[in-house]
Amino acid sequence: MLLSTTTRVLGRGSTLLRSPSKSTCVKMSSSCRAHSRLRVLVDMDGVLADFEGGFLKKYRARYPDEPYISLEDRRGFWVSAQYGQLRSDLCVSDEKAISIWESKDFFIELEPLPGGVEAVKEMARMDNTDVFICTSPIKHYKHCPFEKYAWVERHLGHDFLEQVILTRDKTLITGDVLIDDKPDILGVEPKPVWEHILFTACHNKHLSFQRRLLSWSDDWRAFLDSKRK
Repeated sequence: MLLSTTTRVLGRGSTLLRSPSKSTCVKMSSSCRAHSRLRVLVDMDGVLADFEGGFLKKYRARYPDEPYISLEDRRGFWVSAQYGQLRSDLCVSDEKAISIWESKDFFIELEPLPGGVEAVKEMARMDNTDVFICTSPIKHYKHCPFEKYAWVERHLGHDFLEQVILTRDKTLITGDVLIDDKPDILGVEPKPVWEHILFTACHNKHLSFQRRLLSWSDDWRAFLDSKRK
């Protein structure tokens, strides 16, 4: 059955977001997809929005006398884990590191990473291409979900709100490509249908990975062209 209106994925849902003018299937299966269109899923934090830079700036402003980790020394996806290695109380819930991204205005005030907004807009203009912002909200939901939508509206425009997918499990989402800075994306689906292209961030630059974008100045168009063949 085809959807005629937009459905957003919130949490671990099994429905699929779509553009009002483009048909997709209710069930998350590649067999019912329209293979003529390329579906690109783009992560938000660390790919479009500068999570790492925004965190470090606010952390140092709030806790000027506490130890911190420079962007050059960041290792591992989880910021709280590395700060916990400096001192245990730096990653305790509601204190120090974690309190930064749980606070009001953290997500909405993140600066765009260079070239990301322009790249997504160009993708959206490409023939036979559907682009979605596929992002995981934090569990402390008081501010994060609203601010993610507000960030998209501010930088990509009101119409792009139709292209936002919020989900805690990206393996459930159907797509051809997922551009994401997290190296290990796990969930209930052991073999997601999308190909993961690792977006280079300060915490993953030392890792070996089959396919990665060095930045938005890298040839991302070639990655998409390779999926069309």
